[in-house]
Order: sequence, then structure tokens, then C-alpha cells
Amino acid sequence: MAEKGPVWKDVDLSDPKSLARAISRVENNVSGYREWLATLVPHHNVTVTGITGPPGAGKSTLVSSLISHLLSIGRKVAILAVDPTSPFNKGALLGDRIRMAPYFTNPNVYIRSLATRGSLGGLSANAIEIIDVLKAANYDHIIIETVGVGQSEVEIAGIADTTVVVLVPEGGG
Repeated sequence: MAEKGPVWKDVDLSDPKSLARAISRVENNVSGYREWLATLVPHHNVTVTGITGPPGAGKSTLVSSLISHLLSIGRKVAILAVDPTSPFNKGALLGDRIRMAPYFTNPNVYIRSLATRGSLGGLSANAIEIIDVLKAANYDHIIIETVGVGQSEVEIAGIADTTVVVLVPEGGG
């Protein structure tokens, strides 16, 4: 097992605040993050579902419905919501999770916004690594809502077990 640096030995993936700090460290490429990731072991087979589509198509509404369903069958759910990057602080610009508000305090739901930070494809540059962290944090299902602004943001199809494309009625198909 790789030696954890001092910044990594305090990580407790069962604690939401510690999990948030660990994800921030991975997102910011803090020294030792690759070695720490190599020590992680997923608890079991975790399903990853990707949700993509243009703004206003209903991605967040669909994610909220999926959360409700997964909770009703006893699952722990993690959501990664990818947003455009703020030009001021390089964080997630929107962070608009109003439709997920009923789940903010649910201990079986973890919601995290990520910024694209200029990464193309609709995801954050460290999305794969962050998914690995969530798999090790004992979630049964991970839902990724992409920034999904056009037709070229298809990176989600390469990392999700299932990808759902949500379109507005006039979107064709």
C-alpha cells in the first residue's frame, strides 16, 4: 500500500466533510493524490449513470427523480454535477441544485458540484479519479450530470455504465 502523505492520512471517506476535502484535493491535484488514489478499493460494484443534454432540458429534474427512486429501494447515492467554471474563483459557476434540495440533509445522498475548469467533453478534468473516490466511499450508485451544452460533450459515454441524453421537445431525435 502506498504511503499516504500528511495531507492524505486524515481522509475518512465515510464522513461527508472529509470526503468533500478529499475530492477537492484530487480536483486540485494536491501532491500525493495519485499515490493516495492507488490505495483506494471500491466497496462493491457501483453503477455509474451519466445524464447529459442542453440547458433547460430537464437534467436536474431527472436526477432528482432518480435519487428518489434509488432511495426508495435502499441505495446510497452520490451525485456529481458538472458546471461551467467561474472566471473569478475557478469553481463551479452555477451550483444550481434547487431540484435536489430535498436531499441535501439525507445521509444516504452526497451531492457535489464540479467545475469543468476548461476541460472539454462536458466533464471535469478529474472526473474519473473523483468517481474512484466515490466508489471507495461506499455509494451504491453514482449519477453524473454533465454540463452538456452541445453535441460534442460526449465524454460521459466513456465512463458511465448507462448514459441518458435529455432533450427539449424541439431538440429532434
